[in-house]
Amino acid sequence: MRFRAFAVLVIACLFSVGSWLVSPAAIALTQIKLFDISYHECPAELAEGTVTSGGAAMPANCFLVTGKAQNDSGKPVINADIFGRIYDANNDLVMQNRTRLGSIDELPPGVSDFQLRITVPASQPTPLKLKQFKAAGFTGMVRR
Repeated sequence: MRFRAFAVLVIACLFSVGSWLVSPAAIALTQIKLFDISYHECPAELAEGTVTSGGAAMPANCFLVTGKAQNDSGKPVINADIFGRIYDANNDLVMQNRTRLGSIDELPPGVSDFQLRITVPASQPTPLKLKQFKAAGFTGMVRR
C-alpha cells in the first residue's frame, strides 16, 4: 500500500514538472508609449462618404490622428489597441463612453509612426484636444 501511494506521488510530480517544460510561453500584454500626438483633416479621398455612428447620414468631419509609438519590448507587437480621449473646443467628449479609438496592426521594436482615422460630428467645434493616449498589444499571435 505504501509503495502504491509513493508511486502515485512520484508520477504526479513528474507530470507537474513535465507540464512546465512543455507549456507554451505566456504572451503578456505589452504597453506602448504614444507621443507627439497631433491631428489634421483627412485628404479628400479618405473623407468621402464620412458618416457618424448614429446610423443616420449626419454631417461629419474626418481627421487623421498621427504620432509616434515606442515599443520597448524588443519584439514586434501585433494588433496594438489605441486608447485615448478626444475633446472638442467646448471640452465635450467627441466619442462618448469610448476610449478605444482603433488599433495599429504591427509595431516593430523601437519608435514607429502611426496614424488613426476618426470621424467627428460636424456639430462639435474644433480645435480638438487629444488626451491620455496610449496603446497596448501582444508580442505574439493571440488567436489563429
